Amino acid sequence: MHKLVLIRHGESVWNKRKIFTGWTDVDLTAKGIADAKRAGRILKRDGYTFDIAYTSRLRRGIWTLWWVLDAMDLLWIPVRRAWQLNERCYGDLQGLSKVKMAKKVGKAQVFRWRREYTVKPPMLKLSDTRHPRNDIKYADVPRKSLPSGESLQDTVARVLPYWNKVVVPEIKKGKKVLIAAHGNSLRALVKYLDHIPADDVPHLEIPTGIPLVYELDNKLRPLRHYYLGTKSEVKKGKRTHKRMHK
Repeated sequence: MHKLVLIRHGESVWNKRKIFTGWTDVDLTAKGIADAKRAGRILKRDGYTFDIAYTSRLRRGIWTLWWVLDAMDLLWIPVRRAWQLNERCYGDLQGLSKVKMAKKVGKAQVFRWRREYTVKPPMLKLSDTRHPRNDIKYADVPRKSLPSGESLQDTVARVLPYWNKVVVPEIKKGKKVLIAAHGNSLRALVKYLDHIPADDVPHLEIPTGIPLVYELDNKLRPLRHYYLGTKSEVKKGKRTHKRMHK
């Protein structure tokens, strides 16, 4: 049996302000840092250790992983920062208030942008300073691979090849793997692991800062999954992550 641990980054400054974030590189709040530290302490308390860790190229994911590993005294392990694990790109919505947009276009439309599997946001123009083509962090990425905006379906299409080509071989070698990423990049992976139909994905929520453990068989099929933490955190995880593997 293999154990894989996933953790969504702690609260960011734009999470707190309810702003569409996507690939915009924003910091964690004090609460987000505290959540990451607590997650690390919980993992250490429960006897977890890791051989390699993965995160995105966005600072909220990187800092979350850093604080988790710091609490576990594992800052020395290899870390891979992959753009493929970035949050879903929200295109021209990035930087806009979800609350104000709900008043402008209606809550239903905002929900569709945020949750519907195939719905894309308004696209960024290539000349827009927010476009990842204009960000030095992605200078090594093929320009055609950098999105102007993505649906969750698009996010799945970039996360899964990285999972299969890069992460899976390490797990099959027996390495203990931690992935610190984002709400939608982790939803993409959970959808794949648990075979969640596209119609059910809009209702899948992964809470921030709470370790999610997958126990996998030798073919990396989920045997079960569960959250670690206090009773209230575990209850929150079960409530928001409703579709349990059967």
